Amino acid sequence: MNYTTHELLNLVIRWVHVFAAILWIGQTYFFTWLDGRLSAAEEKGEVWMVHSGGFYQVRKQKQPELTRTLHWFRWEAAITWISGIMLFTLIYYMGGILVDDESPVSLRMGILISIGSVFLAWTIYDLLWTSPLGRNEVVGATISYLLLMAAAWGFTQVFSSRAAYLQVGFVMGTLMAVNVWERILPAQRKLIASTREGTELDPSLAEQAKKRSKHNTFMVIPLTLIMLSNHFPTLTYGNRYNWQILGIIVLVGWGAAKVIRTR
Repeated sequence: MNYTTHELLNLVIRWVHVFAAILWIGQTYFFTWLDGRLSAAEEKGEVWMVHSGGFYQVRKQKQPELTRTLHWFRWEAAITWISGIMLFTLIYYMGGILVDDESPVSLRMGILISIGSVFLAWTIYDLLWTSPLGRNEVVGATISYLLLMAAAWGFTQVFSSRAAYLQVGFVMGTLMAVNVWERILPAQRKLIASTREGTELDPSLAEQAKKRSKHNTFMVIPLTLIMLSNHFPTLTYGNRYNWQILGIIVLVGWGAAKVIRTR
């Protein structure tokens, strides 16, 4: 692939990726805020808003009559993830910078490790948060953080330092996207089916979807900084304490997410 084609693809895919991510995460945080206001509430369980010269009334219903079009928000996550995979492939796999001269593995082996670690990460993450350990949020978050730091350290031993940072982002972005398609959307489909059939709703389905959506609001803030790390190598991946700095970034990001969610 010649330089011009490579740069054009890089620009177009990056553009799609960033804009799709804005739509996805913006919607996630908006509904997080909306759910908080509705839960806080207001006796009638409704929220009034103003935007773009119009007034909007939003009411939450547990088992409505689905007689009108139901709007879903799902493709933003898929487009963000797919474009992210394309971008990672173009830059790190095809660009040959996944590994460097100090890496103990070849580029081909590095690609296999990169892909395999993503599948392994989802398996471990999902098992953790569906196990009894995951029922305690503090315990689940602590274990998740320790596992993520172990992965970050491992990636710095195998990949180039720049690629190691983005590999952590690759893992976190995949967890977020699969959360949407494998845990949130299936739960919503079952809730919709129960509503249409007139049967009693399973509250565990709503709780499952809400938990994974909450995880996504926490993961996205450190993930965004990881995406920006390429512009600040001295302070991030190029630093001798790169994976430790990444650990601090994750904690700061989670703290920021906590403040945003509560306010």
